[in-house]
Parts: sequence; C-alpha cells; structure tokens
Amino acid sequence: MDFSRRDFLSHMTTGLTGVALSRLWAAEHRQQSHFHPKARQVLQIFCPGGASHVDLWDHKPLLEKHHGMPLPGAPEVSFQGKNGNLMKSPWAFQAAGQSGKMISSLLPHLAHHVDDMAFIHSMTSRTNTHGPGCIAMNSCFTREGFPSAGSWVSYALGSLNDNLPTYVAIQDLRGEPPNGKANWSNGFLPAQHQAVTMSAQQALRNLVRPQAIAESEETATRDFLQRINLRHAQSHPGHHELQARMAAYEMAAKMQLTAPEVSDLSKEPQHVHDLYGTQDANGLKAAYARNCLLARRFLEQGVRYVSLYCASRASAVDGLLNWDAHKTLKADYERHGPIFDQPTAALLTDLKQRGMLNDVLIIWCTEFGRMPTHQEGTSGRDHNPDAFTTWMMGAGVKGGVSHGATDDFGRRAAVDVTTVYDFYATVLHLLGLDHEKLTYYHNGAKRRLTDVHGHVLNSILA
Repeated sequence: MDFSRRDFLSHMTTGLTGVALSRLWAAEHRQQSHFHPKARQVLQIFCPGGASHVDLWDHKPLLEKHHGMPLPGAPEVSFQGKNGNLMKSPWAFQAAGQSGKMISSLLPHLAHHVDDMAFIHSMTSRTNTHGPGCIAMNSCFTREGFPSAGSWVSYALGSLNDNLPTYVAIQDLRGEPPNGKANWSNGFLPAQHQAVTMSAQQALRNLVRPQAIAESEETATRDFLQRINLRHAQSHPGHHELQARMAAYEMAAKMQLTAPEVSDLSKEPQHVHDLYGTQDANGLKAAYARNCLLARRFLEQGVRYVSLYCASRASAVDGLLNWDAHKTLKADYERHGPIFDQPTAALLTDLKQRGMLNDVLIIWCTEFGRMPTHQEGTSGRDHNPDAFTTWMMGAGVKGGVSHGATDDFGRRAAVDVTTVYDFYATVLHLLGLDHEKLTYYHNGAKRRLTDVHGHVLNSILA
C-alpha cells in the first residue's frame, strides 16, 4: 500500500493511536520499573496457525518408534474431529550447539542459535481455536477487549524514542493474523498504547518537509500547535481519546523526520541483505526478510516493543497462508519453513553481533501446538491446546536450557505445566516489572496482564 503525505497524516488518528503520548501527558500514565530490569525492549516473533511443536522444537523418539500405531488411551477427538494413528515428523531431528538440543532439520539456520535459547516445552492454552488462541497468547485472555502485552509494556514503561512509536506490529505480507487488530489492541488502556501497524512493504512517501516551507517556520508552527493542544487538553481532563488523537498528529509530524530514515532498507549494505535474504527469489520469503530487517532497525532506534508476524490468517479454502497444517503437513511446512528459518535466524545473528541482546528480550510464540497423530483421512495434524513450545532469548535469559516437558508423544504437557500467565509474568519480570503490581483500574477492578494467575519461570533466568 502506498500512502501520500495527506493520507498518512489523516490516518494517524486511527492507524497510529498506539503511539506514545508526548511529554505533555506521558507522566500521567507511565509507571516506574519495580526493580532493576534485565531487558529494556522486547521483540516478539509470532507464527500464527498453531506451529507444530513435535515437528519443530520438541523431539519425540517414541513418536518415531510407534509411527502408525494408535495413541495409547481412548480414541482422540479434537478440534476438527477424529484422529488417526501416531504420525512421526517428516523431518529428522538433529543435535545442535554445545547443548546438543535436538532441533528439526527443517530449521537449519535457527539451529545455530539453540545455545542462546531457553525453550518452554510445557505450554498450554485455554482454547483450541485460532482467533481466541492468538489473542490469548498476546493478551492472556481469549476474549477481545483486553490489552495486549505490548500495550501493557507501553503503558508501564513509555517510550525510548520520542520520534517513533513505543509499540509497533509488523504485519506479514499475507495479511493480518486471526482476530486481526485485537492481537495488538490497547483494550481498556488509554488509546495511545495500541500498536502502530507497519511493514517493509508499506511505502511512506511525501513525508519530507516541502521545500517552500522553511525549517524555522515549521518548528514555530509546531510549537504554536503544541501550546494550543495543551490548552485544549487541560480543558478536557481525563479525555484519553482526545489526548491520543492529539499525540498521534504530533507523532506524525515527528515521524516525517524519523520514519523515512528508519524504514529505508536501501541504506543497509549488501552483505546484510544477503544475510536476511531480502532479495530471495521467493517473494514471500523476501518480504518477511525485509520485515525482519525493519524490526532490527526499529529496535536499534529504541522502539520499546516490536511484534513481528510470520504468516497470517488461514485461507478459507486450504489454510495455506499460515502454520495450520490440517491436511498436508509436509507440503505446508516445506513451504513455510524456509520463509521463516533464514530471515529469523539472520535477525537473531544481527542483534547478537550488534550487542543488542544485552537490552532486547526475544520471545517466540504461537497460539497452540498440534496433535502427535494424523487427522483422520489426512496427512496433517489437528489443533492441540494441551501442549506446545515457545522460547525466549536475549537480555536476562539463560541460554541452552529447557523448561518443562511433554509426555512421550507430545500429546500433553507433563512436567512443570506452563500457562501464558507464567510466560508473561516472566517477560514483565525481565523488564523490571512485578506482574502482580502492574495494574489498571477498570470497571471496578484492578486489572492486570496476567489476570489473577502467573508465576515467574525462574529456571530460564540468567
């Protein structure tokens, strides 16, 4: 999509309501860290569709040994109906790194990073449906209307760069994830804490100050508008949507100077483009690679929370746009794997080489796992909310370790069963925030990201 300057500015009131408030109102909402943080920023990498743990991260030798045999116990009926027999992964698992972590051969580039990763193999979800699952993995609630984790972090810690948004969601070329904007919604938090959605494919043209207008003239105009806005805001105390709208226009002006510079990937040397694969013949891979590079550039400039999506909502016909492999697992994942693997690994390599992992916490998410059996009548796997894998790396995280475990076949979490509340209690802890103290009064209750649950996963902390 190609925006003109006028279009860009007009869309700021709705499309950029997630920008950080200006200095005029930041102090009203920003909280202080509860203790010294290990991380200052978060990169969330999200693979919608229920990426299969038993085909990517969670090696199950007995699944290979008992391939084609019934899963012990009663016949399984899951999201789309009956399941057949156990089905081994189409890809061999190989030991990687000094830790010897077993990783699918589908992800050869990411395998190089296992010694920096902390895997959480015992994740569980409260739903087996994509839309509620995605927003639950982002907000801890299966219903829309609750703030995403990025919005909570924006509310708690504010901006590191007054000229860029606090929270950015980088969308996949293939579209929004299931339940769309609810994944990065501000919910009941003030409107400015919703994410700004962007991608490397969205050109923001005509943001440069017209030559006929002198810089001093534009500065004076902005100062005058700021005084008028402040006077108007003071006459409407507590009107958060008004404040967010005014802040959005102010941010639009600031982004005229900053956004074109940050989003201009042509300034990167060729070896960086080669590392990420931004010019790959596979157009979907190249697009995702450019988004990965854009994510690094936003983090480099101090954006507090970056959500990076790889794949989108499922096709109404065949589900080929994301990781939802109900019918043809091997063919689907051999299409998605290469798109995801090299660019994501390049992003991790780039952040590490630049020393940015001292400040950036990286979290990889999906909404649930897949069954260890094949779906009846297909060569794919059905949804499995009872077991899946996530991982973290970077600031404050102990690398080369695993927390929790599934049973012998990967059907259910069996050791140190973990919830999304535990996951985000840990994320907030690394940011210096006590998840029980980060609250917002709404409808007669002190709401928090983790609801009334959650424990920090101390085993993965450095």
